[in-house]
Amino acid sequence: MKLRLWLATSFSELQVNPQNPQWPDRDRFVISKAHGCPGQYAALALLGVIPREEIYTYGAIESRLQSHTDMRKTPGVEMSGGALGQGLSTAVGMAIALRHFKKWAARVYCLVGDGETNCGQIWEAAMAASHYGLDNLIAITDYNKVQAKGFVHEMMHIEPLADKWRAFGWEVEEVDGHDVCELLVALHRARRINVRGRLTMIIAHTVKGKGVPWMEFNSRWHTHAPLPEQADQALREISRCYGRAASHSPQRMHT
Repeated sequence: MKLRLWLATSFSELQVNPQNPQWPDRDRFVISKAHGCPGQYAALALLGVIPREEIYTYGAIESRLQSHTDMRKTPGVEMSGGALGQGLSTAVGMAIALRHFKKWAARVYCLVGDGETNCGQIWEAAMAASHYGLDNLIAITDYNKVQAKGFVHEMMHIEPLADKWRAFGWEVEEVDGHDVCELLVALHRARRINVRGRLTMIIAHTVKGKGVPWMEFNSRWHTHAPLPEQADQALREISRCYGRAASHSPQRMHT
């Protein structure tokens, strides 16, 4: 019962059909920071789009679940990713296409990384989306302050981030990215209340490595895989942080 309630709450936003991932009237989700795809794969498995046991093939050469999204291989994935900065442009194109084909109820959601806002293409897409008044586009920035080689502010200072998006004509809302209720309220407002020709950027403040003290705000874990004993310890920490039995996974793949 608790699992069903959690699933109903967590998967209440996007209108999709797990039995038909290519349903024409579906909402689209574009993960611009495509290396964050393990979270998307987990969601697809919980929805039944892919078998749950397939999660444990992640990263294997023959697997459909690669370390960056591949729309040719994985059902439910809308864009093949790799090079950063491209996802928002893709989302803009999808939003324009949905409007052209009169899919008025459908929305495009795009998850952007804070580090990739260093890329000029992000801001070109932001300007284009505002110009066309794409209020069927909702973007979220995962603002965890850390990228592959260090802190975002050390690589390229991006503050004042919220004001920059506002200057490009976007509505901006800042939330605790670890609070599902806050996120759902912000998404509800973006989809159903703020629809007036202006689009929404939700800046989700998060902690990289949340729940594992020795991983939090540590850029090493952006690219490095933990050793088996480190993975076990991390799962125990996450279990304590979130009150779930995360350490009791039925199997684990070591690479």
